[in-house]
Amino acid sequence: MLTWLENFEWTNLWSWTTLVNIIDIIIVTLFIYQLIRIAKGTKATELLKGILVIISIKFLSSLFQLHTTEYIVDFVIQWSAIALIVIFQPELRRGLQHIGRGSLFSMRKEANPVEEAIDEIAEAIQYMSRRHIGALISIERNSPLSEYIKTGIALDAKISSEIIINTFIPNTPLHDGAMIIRNLEIASAASYLPLSESAAIPKKYGTRHRAAIGLSEETDAITIIVSEETGSISIANRSNLIADLTPESLHDYLSERLVPEEVEEEPNKFAEYINNIIEAIRKAVSGE
Repeated sequence: MLTWLENFEWTNLWSWTTLVNIIDIIIVTLFIYQLIRIAKGTKATELLKGILVIISIKFLSSLFQLHTTEYIVDFVIQWSAIALIVIFQPELRRGLQHIGRGSLFSMRKEANPVEEAIDEIAEAIQYMSRRHIGALISIERNSPLSEYIKTGIALDAKISSEIIINTFIPNTPLHDGAMIIRNLEIASAASYLPLSESAAIPKKYGTRHRAAIGLSEETDAITIIVSEETGSISIANRSNLIADLTPESLHDYLSERLVPEEVEEEPNKFAEYINNIIEAIRKAVSGE
């Protein structure tokens, strides 16, 4: 055994043909991986399961010599290429768009859902501030807001600027009261918040501001207020009221307090792993 190992020419293992074959396998693997990512969550997933069933029937019919079944399956497979192009047209178009943007094999990082939610909130606040649409939005943190959520209308909706804006449009059923956000979802609208009885609150502030400050006195929630009279943006947090914010400063304030410091966008682990393999092969071939 040792003699065989001593006489084996390891340099033959890293021939040009071997390297080409490895690169070929890596490219195909990456391509299949990205196709699965593109198809995930679409109707293509269910259709791929159907294709696997057809392949299984083909294998079994050939194994047990079921000639009629095998003939029918072969006929289906022959026409499947055209059928797949028609059925998968949206997914194929989306995949080609990915290639056109150069993102098929890229190391693009996944978006942070907290930052996406903050972007949607800030966009809605900016829109309502310009048009003097009054709004009251509370974001739950460590202190539970269940008792206040129960006083409103349950929504359990994904955070989007469109939903937020439509909720606070004047004279609509949900515009009066507070919107409460929990776990990156709009938990409720038209909720009632406790009014602050502090005498230190300036007279110019109305019910929305008093409700926001009242909630901040009892919980650690962050509450955003848009004044209907002036369009000014304010934040109530931990019994403090920060007034006259810009949409940009609001975005920064929320990011500093809601985005965990340890949370970072994770790179594409699979692509990173493949890059490491390619680098190792390059070093082995070059003798580094």
